[in-house]
Amino acid sequence: MTLSVAHLSDPHITTGPGAAAPGAAAPAAGLRAALRRVLTLDPRPDCAVITGDLTERGKPGEYAALREEVGAFPLPLHLVAGNHDAPQALVDVFGGTRFLGGGTLTSYVVEHPALTVVVLDSRVAGAPGGRLGAGQLSRLDRALARRPGVPALVCLHHPPVPVGIPFLDAMGLADGPALAEVVAAHPRVVRVLAGHVHRPVTAPFAGSTVAVAPSTYRQSGLMLREGLPGYPDEPPAFLLHLRPGAPRGAAWVTHTVPTAPAAPQT
Repeated sequence: MTLSVAHLSDPHITTGPGAAAPGAAAPAAGLRAALRRVLTLDPRPDCAVITGDLTERGKPGEYAALREEVGAFPLPLHLVAGNHDAPQALVDVFGGTRFLGGGTLTSYVVEHPALTVVVLDSRVAGAPGGRLGAGQLSRLDRALARRPGVPALVCLHHPPVPVGIPFLDAMGLADGPALAEVVAAHPRVVRVLAGHVHRPVTAPFAGSTVAVAPSTYRQSGLMLREGLPGYPDEPPAFLLHLRPGAPRGAAWVTHTVPTAPAAPQT
């Protein structure tokens, strides 16, 4: 049986003052195009994840606009908070729904029949970088100890490893090594999914693989020296993490799936 997960990231939905500016409709259009593309896959993925930044400013109206975009999406869809998000505003709109695992927390676990999805909140209030903290890491360890024979995905916004872009590495996950200790103790973790970088990146991590998804909105430049990466004219996309159905025991692979351009960049 083929098992797959669509991994979207960084839609940065925005509304309110300035939303009528040139290119401001691109975030919603980009997410819409990505979700449409997910539904064209055959077979359709078992679930989808959006690894933050869900909104641009964490405003209630932005989460309401996000819900308009995702509310009718027919597949299980799991939302992850990023540094641009506001957890309470996110919970106010999505709490108790399937998008937060049916609960009212931004850190949660969803046990699908053939896959476990663990969502973590790496946001640090008032800071662009991230941290999980001992409490979340302990809960992750306990969640991964259940159903040891079932593949698991660990989802967060900030990558737990440097990606080689100094500007972004300065705002990465502060306790990446502590996360690595937990993941290394649980071989069933097949992917650690992240966003934040606005471009696709993969790296080995604690016996698993970190996969950073591109943005459904706009991509960061590959600035390997100090300085601002900027936003080059590169197409939006998402990742598809896939375990082929045959032969039994086949390894997980990751595909980059381009989507239609959201709007001209400004």
